[in-house]
Amino acid sequence: MPDSTPEILLGDLMFPEGPRWHEGRLWFSDMHAHEVVSVDMDGNRDTIVEVPTWPSGLGWLPDGRMLVVSMTDRKLLRLDPDGLVEAGDMSEFAAFHCNDMVVDRHGRAYVGNFGADIFAGQEPQNANLVMVTPDGETSVGAGDLMFPNGTVITPDGGTLIVAETRGRRLTAFDVASDGSLSNRRVWAELDVPPDGICLDAENCIWVAAPGSPGAFVRVAEGGEVQDRVDLEDRGGFACMLGGPERRTLFMLEAFAANPERIQGRGNGQIRMVEVQVPGVGWP
Repeated sequence: MPDSTPEILLGDLMFPEGPRWHEGRLWFSDMHAHEVVSVDMDGNRDTIVEVPTWPSGLGWLPDGRMLVVSMTDRKLLRLDPDGLVEAGDMSEFAAFHCNDMVVDRHGRAYVGNFGADIFAGQEPQNANLVMVTPDGETSVGAGDLMFPNGTVITPDGGTLIVAETRGRRLTAFDVASDGSLSNRRVWAELDVPPDGICLDAENCIWVAAPGSPGAFVRVAEGGEVQDRVDLEDRGGFACMLGGPERRTLFMLEAFAANPERIQGRGNGQIRMVEVQVPGVGWP
């Protein structure tokens, strides 16, 4: 278990997702409030941009412009000085709503999608992890994934690991110089459905686990559990290692993910706790 007791950073959220540590602040999407938000370590928040079609995964191009996944229209947006513009159309390759993503050092975005309408109870369908280049070209990075969700890239840029929520596993790929993925393999089988993930300096991955209640679980390659934070009443949906030394684990929690079950602000919250091993890699 982490050494300290988790503290609330923000508690008046609809459904927080896609956390990223960037320029000394935590950035995230409050999905069902339709806004991208940044917050400092003292809880002082700013709304960065509104995205009516549900914002999710976040990342940055090498020139510093922010990318944000627009879920329901399956597009990647870029925040330019004059506002949001389309940076890629993923509708050809995404079977349903797009969700989390990771952006590598070259500005290539890897974006997952639900595969099916989980809120309506549709049967799970395999889905693609879509790659979007900085010039807007889209292609299938990897196919036949069971709800590709949270994704990380190792510090050397050579390995991408994606959470397959419906598959209850983390799956790894080698990343070639052109961004293509190969050598698919199981990184870890899990006893929880993984949602958002983040990587630490000991090559362990913190996994957000939805549930009633859920948890945040730190696993090593192969699946051995190293640490665990159990939740009392909410599910865990995303996590990020940040703070001055990247040793603060930000935990994004919510009672419900389905917008029809969300009663308003207060459904979601972000808590933070200090851990021993700092974060590395992307995001």
